[in-house]
Parts: sequence; C-alpha cells; structure tokens
Amino acid sequence: MNFPANPSPDHMDADAMVVVVNWLVPPLILMIGIALGYLFRAILLRAGARHASDRARQIVEEAERQAALRRREADLQLRDESIRLRENFERDVQARRQDLTRLEENLAQRELNLDRRVAMLDRKEGGIDGRLAGIERDRALVEQQRQDLERAREEVRARLHDVAGLTPEQARAEIVGRYETELRAETGALIRRSQDEARAAAERSAREIIVTAIERYAAAQVTDVTTCVVNLPGDEMKGRIIGREGRNIRSIEAETGCNILIDETPEVAVISGFDPFRREIARQTLERLVADGRIHPARIEEVVAAVREDLDETVRKAGEDAICELGLSGVAPELVRTLGLLKFRHSFSQNVLQHSIEMAHLMQMMASDLGLDPDVAKRVGLFHDIGKAIDHSVEGGHARIGADLLRRHGESALVHEAVGAHHREAEATSPYAALAGAADAITAARPGARQETTEIYLRRLEQLEAVANGFPGIKTAYAIQAGREVRVFVAPDKIDDNEAARLARDISRTIQEKVKYPGQIRITVIRETRCVEYAR
Repeated sequence: MNFPANPSPDHMDADAMVVVVNWLVPPLILMIGIALGYLFRAILLRAGARHASDRARQIVEEAERQAALRRREADLQLRDESIRLRENFERDVQARRQDLTRLEENLAQRELNLDRRVAMLDRKEGGIDGRLAGIERDRALVEQQRQDLERAREEVRARLHDVAGLTPEQARAEIVGRYETELRAETGALIRRSQDEARAAAERSAREIIVTAIERYAAAQVTDVTTCVVNLPGDEMKGRIIGREGRNIRSIEAETGCNILIDETPEVAVISGFDPFRREIARQTLERLVADGRIHPARIEEVVAAVREDLDETVRKAGEDAICELGLSGVAPELVRTLGLLKFRHSFSQNVLQHSIEMAHLMQMMASDLGLDPDVAKRVGLFHDIGKAIDHSVEGGHARIGADLLRRHGESALVHEAVGAHHREAEATSPYAALAGAADAITAARPGARQETTEIYLRRLEQLEAVANGFPGIKTAYAIQAGREVRVFVAPDKIDDNEAARLARDISRTIQEKVKYPGQIRITVIRETRCVEYAR
C-alpha cells in the first residue's frame, strides 16, 4: 500500500477509513459467509428431515400393506384349514355313523337270533311239560294197576288155599313147576318169533322214517360250473386288462391262479378255475379293477390282497348264517370260520356247506321220530364234513380230522364220536353215527345230487397241482386252461434259468407217470425277479 508523502488531514481520514474498511470487510464477509453456511445447512437439514419423514411414511405404509397382505393370507390359510378340518370331521362323523349303522344291524340280527332261540326254548319247555304230565298220568295208571294186581293175587292165593288145602308156599312151588315145564318148550319159538317181528318192525319203521324225512325236506342242488363271467363297460377295457405285452393279464393270473379268457365275445371276460375260492377272488378282483380303471401289476397285487381280506369276512358270515338257520348255539368261533370255508368246497359237484345244512335238517327230523335229541342230531349233521375244510393241510380222512377238531373246540362226545364214525372208519358208540350215515346217503345218493364226471375232472386238476408243488423250489403252481396247462412259479433265489428248464422236463415226466389225462398238458415254469427301491 502506497501512502502520500504529505497527506492532508482529509486525505488522512479517508485513508484511515479505507484502512478500517479494508480491515473490517474480510471478517464481515467471513462472518456473513459463516452465517449463510449455517443458514444453508439448516435449510438442507430441514429438507433432509422432510425427505426422511416422507421416506419413513412410505416405509410405514408399505409395511402396513405387507401386514394387510399377510393378514389376508393368514385368514385364507385359516379358512382353508377350518374347511379341511370340517371335511375331516364330517368324514369321521360319516364313518362313525356307518359303524353305528353296522352295529345296529348286528345287534338287530343278534336280537332276532335270541328271539328265535327263546321261541325254540319255549317250544321245548312246552314239550317237556307235556311229557312230564304224560309221565305222571302213566305213573298213576301203573300204580292203580299194581294195586289191582296185588288184590287179584291175594284173592287167587286165598282161593287156592281153600280149594287145594295147600299152604301158599306149596301152591306157589306147584304152579311154578308146572309153568316152568310148559315155558321151556315155548321159550325158543317165542324168542325166534319176537326177533323176527322186531326185525320186520324195525325195517318198516326205518323205511317209513327215511321216506317221511325225504318228503318233508327237499333242498334244491345247484351245480357250480368251473367258469364265471365278468361284464365289461366296453371292448376297449379288454386292452387295458391285457396290458402292454400282456403284463396285466399275466399278473392277474399269477396272483389268483385262474385263467382269464378274453375272446371276440363283446363286453365279456371269462374267468376259468376249478377252485371256487380262487375263482371268486379273481372275479371280485377283476370287477374292482374295471370299476376303478387303474390296472397295472402293483394295483393288481393291492386289489387281490384286499379281496382276500373281504372273503375272510364272507367265510365267517357263511358259517354264522348256517348256524343261525339251524338255530344252534354255543359254537366256537374257530368252528364257525372253518364251517364257512365249506361254502367254497364241492364234493362230486355238490356244495359241501349246503349238503351239511340239508343233512342237519334230515337228521333232526329222523331223530325226532326215533326219540333222540334233535339238537345233537343237527350238530352232527352240520359238522359231519367239517374236516373237508382242512383236509388239504392235515393228514388223514376228513371224518377223523373233523372229530379231532370238534373235540378240541369243546363239542360233546356224542357229536365228535358220531362225526368220526359216520363213514364207519371208527366204532359207532351211539345211534347218531348210524343216523348220520343214513342221512349222508340220502343227500348224496339221490338222483341229481352229485355228478361223478365233474368230480373226476376236479380231482385230476388237484392232482396236477399236487404233482407240481411236490418239487423243491416251487412257490406255487396252478392248473389252468381246463387242465391243459400247468403254470409253475419258482423262487428265483433257489432256481436259476437252467434249473427252470430241467424242472419243466421233470414235472412233465412225473405227470406222464402218475396222472391219467386225455390229450397233452403244457408245463410252463416262470422265474421272475423283482428289484424294488424307494426314492426318499
């Protein structure tokens, strides 16, 4: 800064002012700048706060929207869960109602059975009362006659004493000696005549009883054939039953042991098998598969297992119905089930369960005429062939097997001994055995009751299966195609492919040696390996 050499006072004041200004202005400018900085900062802070408030409000609103959506989702889930729980509850209620309905039906049936038993007991009680009254009348009559005879004896004794002048002992000895001499000559002829008359009377009475029983009871016999028919909804179902490369129909035949015949007949599939139990399993399996629509090997195995369980219930019900029809009581549950198995057994094409029921009725009628216990006779008739239900798994004749089974399950000695002796395989200890033999001959030997040709055919099929099952490593064997083919399933871990070929040849040779048959029989040995894993 340059100052004048000789400044004037005015000039000096101006310069001083300039100096002062020069010294004061920068701090002022600095202060103003600082103030403006603080002002701008405050403005910026206020703007940031407003922006932050807006952002916070947006976040809150977004959170509220998210919360509302979550609440709606929770409400929907809660509603779905409540609907599902309600449906489950309704299903449980429906199932409980069905169970209650079945229980009510069972209780009604039991009540009906009890009513029948009470009525039967009332009738028996009335009969017993009538017999007791008759016995009392007979007893009074006998007593009166005895008294009359005693008076007549005293009169004769007194008369003889007066006439002969003999003591009672002397008169008795004389009379006895006289009559003894006369009776010795007549005794032999009297005995022979009595025997002849008794034999003739017994023969007439037996013939009359049997004829009367036959006239009073005539049961129709229905001969079961070895095939049954399943109706199909359409011909396209045949292809689904056969399956790709025939895997479905092979699976059905392997699981049931029956032959499935599908030919040009529209909307019909034929099931062929000599065993009625297996044939019924195949029929119900095929009907369920057709109704369900899902036909594949795994489903076939499930349905066959379910049908087997249902048939167990059918067997039990058949036994209960037979016992209820005859009005019997106190039968062990195991005997009821074994009796129901006779529904699926035939003897000379005659259904064994129906034959047993018919025989029980006949024995009851004949026992009533002979003065025997009708209840014991009915039990003998119903259970006489029960051994046929298990004779395939126990050694011995069906009469002995049935007698042992009845004895183990608490039947009386009269019943099981008569069952064991009804074919004269054991000594008869009561008239019920002879009565059982007569009733069995009536039901089996009358015209139309049995067909021997069908029985021979069925026995040949059973013999074919028995021959095949006699070899080691066999899982199961079925005689199909009316006995023209034996299909054998082997255990794959015991029989390899070479052994399977040898096994088929050995079975064919054994059949040629032991079985008589027309034509030729095809032996098919099937070795199947299944590998199963689960993806978890």
